[in-house]
Amino acid sequence: MNEELRHSSRRAAKSPAVARHGRLKRHNAWKTLAKVVGSVVAVTLVSGSAVAAYAAWDLASTAQPTITLGNEAVLDGVPDVGAIEGGVNILIVGSDSRAGQGEAFGDPDEETAVLNDVTMLLHISEDHSNASVVSFPRDMLVDVPACTDPEDPSGDPLYEQSDVKINSVLSHGGMPCVVKTVEELTGVTIPFAGIVQFLGVAGLSEAVGGVDVCVAEPIEDEYTGTFLSAGTHNLKGIPALQFLRTRHGVGDGSDLARISNQQVFLSSLARTLQSSGTLGDPGKLYSIAKAALANMQLSDSLMDPTRMISIAKALKDTDLNKIAFIQYPTGYVDSGAVAPTDSAELVNTALQNDLPVTFDPAAAEAQFASVGDPNAVAAPPAEAPAEEVPAEEVPAEEAPADAPVAAAPVEALPSDVTGQTAAEARCSAGRTLDDQ
Repeated sequence: MNEELRHSSRRAAKSPAVARHGRLKRHNAWKTLAKVVGSVVAVTLVSGSAVAAYAAWDLASTAQPTITLGNEAVLDGVPDVGAIEGGVNILIVGSDSRAGQGEAFGDPDEETAVLNDVTMLLHISEDHSNASVVSFPRDMLVDVPACTDPEDPSGDPLYEQSDVKINSVLSHGGMPCVVKTVEELTGVTIPFAGIVQFLGVAGLSEAVGGVDVCVAEPIEDEYTGTFLSAGTHNLKGIPALQFLRTRHGVGDGSDLARISNQQVFLSSLARTLQSSGTLGDPGKLYSIAKAALANMQLSDSLMDPTRMISIAKALKDTDLNKIAFIQYPTGYVDSGAVAPTDSAELVNTALQNDLPVTFDPAAAEAQFASVGDPNAVAAPPAEAPAEEVPAEEVPAEEAPADAPVAAAPVEALPSDVTGQTAAEARCSAGRTLDDQ
């Protein structure tokens, strides 16, 4: 009881009128500069460029303060991302904070909430043969563990929370708390993370030269100012940002429909990066790195130059059919929020065991039917894993020298888990004002 009163008094001491920002620890400027210069040196060694001096000044002048997650010890003694047991996990958060964004997205002094309205986990397998991008719905209910208070790191930790929307965690305890929450939800360790705001998304889309997206039916959204006719559009800058933000103009107007829309964009982005050779071009990587440094707050671990380059290279040759965009399976509850379903454990199992996944074709058909997309590319039927023969039935000395190797295990996801691979060129399901 005394413990509860102590937490209540502590919460009451904070202003209830303004949502907490979860301030991030600012590192010494020289430390940040040293890491940026190190990044330039690494890029220079790879590219043989003679512009390192300018590049160092250029990147250092735009670098944002880094974030300490508190779990960096897991990377001690790890030479590169290929040596991380169980693969690489990176959490990317899209914050709706208006701070530093001008007034194009609302008054930063009035709209003070800091919500992680986009929370995505990128998993790259240990052998780099496959990858998964898991999107967590913003209204998904989660349990939040005790987290370090970003406003008082040496003080008592922030209290645990139960059944709260995941998009409130950034405001509650900052990015380290979001990472810790997703770690406990999925059962994997996440040593890398980054936060991006509105203008950052626009800047990153500019850096890759834009992304082609297909729109099956017109998108009309007065809330974000997104108006796109049916057809293919190359989006970059603010139009790309608004396409990713739109909810009212796609599907049934829900956040779940927005995730499907974002997957259309991200799968096209993956195809663009591979087809244009960006991930193998040091010059193009430098442009993306510059945009990321200028527009994102990255974890200390991501500022390591060798890791930045090796992570990019890890995806360079990954088969597009084996890059899966997964919507974390949820179902609606009484409050209008959503909660993870039993199928979420299968997604967790795939992440924990570093397994590629396959989607149920029936799920793709249902998704296409629900969005009314007549031109979408159907998902290929999932291939059943090759059946392994028990060792006792085929003694090693009797097995032929050219015996086929058993296929690697694959996590077959049930029909209530929706998503797509990067190889699938789907179309966004637009929604006009008349349907809203």
